[in-house]
Amino acid sequence: MYTRGGDKGETGLYGAKRVAKDSLRVDAYGTIDELNCWIGVAVANCDHEEVAKPLVQLQSLLFTAGADLATDVGSAGKVPRIGGGDVKDLERKIDVLHKELPKLTTFILPGGTRLSSSIQVARAVCRRAERRAVALSHEEEINPEMVPFLNRLSTYLFNLARYANALDGVKEQAWKPG
Repeated sequence: MYTRGGDKGETGLYGAKRVAKDSLRVDAYGTIDELNCWIGVAVANCDHEEVAKPLVQLQSLLFTAGADLATDVGSAGKVPRIGGGDVKDLERKIDVLHKELPKLTTFILPGGTRLSSSIQVARAVCRRAERRAVALSHEEEINPEMVPFLNRLSTYLFNLARYANALDGVKEQAWKPG
């Protein structure tokens, strides 16, 4: 399907507003889309239901995050939004994983299994999405829960990547400077 609506370098937000495809808003929700794709790669690399299930749930939540960022805060209509409950849910999940993982005493290199490596790429993209959302927030009003959500999500993904390695008995590689 094609509409030719974007042939002049613009795209439509939810509602009637049109913006340049290189706007901060489009960059922010486009990075959320990229993050969602990387989580899909992680799911494709996953043999553990206890990891795959929350990742698929996150994919749905990331559609909400993208819709949220693609819509002006003051826009009329019912658009799903990231809420404080989503942030709290991630914090609970982080706390559960922390109990399962050995305490970190040094930086670790991202990697290990294909699954863990895929989740680490998603984590890095999530950090970029967070930076894009912060940049957008300096120019336009955004949902105040978005930056905390992305911040907690990257922490959750980091811990989930560690957990994925632990499930497969893969030891974390410590960073050795120099």
